[in-house]
Amino acid sequence: MTLAFHPVRPGFVAEVSGVTLKDVSDPETLEQIRKGMDDYGVLIFRDQPLSNEEQLEFAKRLDGVLHTKTSVAVLTANRFGNEALTDISNVNAKGELLRADERLRIGHLSNRLWHTDASFQDPAGRFSMLSAKVVPEVNTNTEYADMCGAYEALDEETRQSIEGLRAHHSIVYSRHVLGFDFTEEEKAKLPGAAHPLVRTLPRTQRKALYLASHASHIVDMPVADGRLLLRDLTEHATQPRFVYSHVWVPNDFVIWDNRKTMHRASSFDDTKYRRELRRTTTLDIN
Repeated sequence: MTLAFHPVRPGFVAEVSGVTLKDVSDPETLEQIRKGMDDYGVLIFRDQPLSNEEQLEFAKRLDGVLHTKTSVAVLTANRFGNEALTDISNVNAKGELLRADERLRIGHLSNRLWHTDASFQDPAGRFSMLSAKVVPEVNTNTEYADMCGAYEALDEETRQSIEGLRAHHSIVYSRHVLGFDFTEEEKAKLPGAAHPLVRTLPRTQRKALYLASHASHIVDMPVADGRLLLRDLTEHATQPRFVYSHVWVPNDFVIWDNRKTMHRASSFDDTKYRRELRRTTTLDIN
């Protein structure tokens, strides 16, 4: 099977045609998708109605071990019965809209900050795959930032100054920024992890900034100085020239590489409009 890649933003985002993902299992087609991830970092597949099980199985075929240690998992039981299928929605287990004051909703609001999936874990997230089920007729776009392009646009002095630095990532920190606090028992299950501030992609050898709202401080640097550096780099990386905004349509399936992108959800009135997506994220192993 030969896939067609149609660039949306040259070198960053492409729309892919000629494939039905739930049927893909041959090594050649899977490798074409991986190569597309190397080339673009964000791939869009239209008209891909997948059941929960089909999405889980495709994710494992494409990239292996799935991320299950999510912040949602410490707050409530997964309504799908599998922590590898993250519920990116604003409804409860009965399918009812979450109330404005519910902890689960408040925790979800941090998805509107620029972040990188599972960066608070070691190993961190590699590929994330998001399937759109219910999309309201208001702006619920997801924005993606090109972290390779952002790194390459830095001046040489800045690139040299950040080489070798490590940032500590904590979802406890990123949730606290918006006023959500985990209990001590919940915090113990989410210890965080340290990762390089600049990552080299093994298959292409391109370098990328590795940032997220989860990044709480730079290791071995005064907290204030480290946070200012993280803020400056994030503002640089999320300039419009590095950002693509995806307008969701039901049955869209988007894959992105967390090692070379950041993303965030757009704000909307989630107490009024229903939105449901399902996410699987693979771990960056081998």
